[in-house]
Amino acid sequence: MKLNKISSATLSGILFACLCASSPGVAQAEETNSLPKACIDGQGPGWVLLGEKDFTNVNVKPETWSWTNGIAHSTGLPIGVIRTVNTYTNFELVAQWRHLQHGGNSGIFALATPESIKSIEEGKSGPFPSGIEVQVLDHGYKEDYEKNTKKKATWFTTNGDVFAVGATKMKPFPPLSPDGSRSFPRKELSKGVGQWNHYYVRCINGEIRLWVNGEEVSGGNGITPAAGYLCLESEGAPVEFKEFRVRELP
Repeated sequence: MKLNKISSATLSGILFACLCASSPGVAQAEETNSLPKACIDGQGPGWVLLGEKDFTNVNVKPETWSWTNGIAHSTGLPIGVIRTVNTYTNFELVAQWRHLQHGGNSGIFALATPESIKSIEEGKSGPFPSGIEVQVLDHGYKEDYEKNTKKKATWFTTNGDVFAVGATKMKPFPPLSPDGSRSFPRKELSKGVGQWNHYYVRCINGEIRLWVNGEEVSGGNGITPAAGYLCLESEGAPVEFKEFRVRELP
């Protein structure tokens, strides 16, 4: 059965599911309290926890990504991505992430096209595939940008931008970046360096929506192509992901 619509009752039930407490980590910067109650934990029927065996390298070094005690750690260099073994069309995704360095940059790619991945692997393009990027950016990145350029950071935010990359097309939800290419978050909910953030992403029939720490903030629809890989991005600074779970939808 095709899943074209989700009722408001179903969404309410999903959005107010509780999450267990996050595990301790980085000294001096780690939070010890549990995640917001509205976060989805990725538990229950259909959810699959993705680990090292579920990802493969595209254009980074073997040592760029390492997996220890359920945490995926990226050195950030070289710039590029790893991808899932499987492709996805309609799905839900939950993940926790934290930057380990001031000004860190990363992202989760959804619907990364097999054609663009193949082109990167063959050295014909890169470093990133065509797809939808769900931005993973530390607040220090904005601070550094404005300090170094002497300009206001008006074309991006550090709270969960969603935008199309490469040949992929998307109509972003407002509020929009000045050039209309990005869906800017409606709220500023991301936590700073060393603190775990929780993302919930839902992608159905060419529409993507992002929840940051329990609240929906950004997204878009009319995505074409609307199928592909999930990718984790390394972009110059160390970053960690954990509890990366996916549930495929009809």
